Amino acid sequence: MKSVSKFSAALSKQIFLFLFLASSLGQSVFAQTYPSKPITLVVPFAPGGNVDIVGRALAQSLTTVLGQSVVVDNKVGAGGSIAASYVANAPGDGYTLLVGTTNTVSVLPFMMKTQPYKLSNFQPISLVATSPLLIAVRAENKRFPDLKALLDAAKKEPESISIGHSGQGTSNHLSILRIEDVAHLSFNIIPYKGSTPALTDLMGGQLEVILDQITSSKTFIDAGKLRVLAVLSNERDPNLPGVPTFKEVTKLDLQASTTTGLLAPAGTPAPVVSAINAAVLKAVSDPAFKARLNAVGSTAKGSSTREWFDMLEAEAQNSKRLLEAGKLKPE
Repeated sequence: MKSVSKFSAALSKQIFLFLFLASSLGQSVFAQTYPSKPITLVVPFAPGGNVDIVGRALAQSLTTVLGQSVVVDNKVGAGGSIAASYVANAPGDGYTLLVGTTNTVSVLPFMMKTQPYKLSNFQPISLVATSPLLIAVRAENKRFPDLKALLDAAKKEPESISIGHSGQGTSNHLSILRIEDVAHLSFNIIPYKGSTPALTDLMGGQLEVILDQITSSKTFIDAGKLRVLAVLSNERDPNLPGVPTFKEVTKLDLQASTTTGLLAPAGTPAPVVSAINAAVLKAVSDPAFKARLNAVGSTAKGSSTREWFDMLEAEAQNSKRLLEAGKLKPE
């Protein structure tokens, strides 16, 4: 009986080893042939917005680097959760990827009563870009000549001033909440399905103020249609040297930016993740890619998969603390 047991154990080990080697070989061969068909970058927001601009620039560069067509698919709605849910449930084969922000993956799920996904549903690939945030009004707006006038009015008349953002759980949205908290005031906050529809309403007079990225607002700024009251970065932005920082005006320590990166569904084979990461690092280091992002006020920046994961995990833990403290309220 003992010899039979030893034989069975040995056979089990051989079968396990065979399956392991077969799986590893399969992944290796798959990685060597990747990509063999078009890749889709799923963008959570409307065309023309910050994340869309970064996603389209990345798609163009990756097409060159990988020698395979890379296309953008805008799946708009629910602050980005529709797109994120779609990718979280997609096959982990490297052909459906999410162009998401820290907020899309690590904040938004905590703002929903039923979490459609969580960080563990994704395999982080690489950081792609950072974009500073700004507060702006229409150029002809006489009510708010500067940031101080805006904040004073919001304190005097709580919730009377409409301010728009690109979606629930975005860095734009959270930055407005942070301003309300540190400056002790309240706005009438209006969410949109991306920056473009918010900017459209602002230009049309249906909205008074917007908190947005330089990336998506720059066209209106350059055309003289949008007046920036402040940027939320540590230092004045080189694209807007005459615009003060929020801290300069208020003496309050508040800074914010949008961090955009690439993610795959959880379970994507490690060799494929490595191949995509290498392609992204090559794409974001390309002078043409950097120039394209710099032209719209964004900064190209790649990372290791671990660095991007750590940023997302830190944001998720912060969101969890805010939820437990009652600062984030599921809707």
